[in-house]
Amino acid sequence: MDNLNSGYLQLALFALVFGGLQIWWIGSTLRRRDLAKPLSEAEFRRTLERIWAKGAQR
Repeated sequence: MDNLNSGYLQLALFALVFGGLQIWWIGSTLRRRDLAKPLSEAEFRRTLERIWAKGAQR
């Protein structure tokens, strides 16, 4: 009987780990999609000014 319970325990642990990895993967995919949104004109200007400021420091 203990062998049967340990098999279910291992299966449940595997399912939890697999489900956790799936949630992490889907979350990282959605975050990456948010980063791909187009910038507004003001945000784009700030980004360019920050890049130019880094280039002027060199």
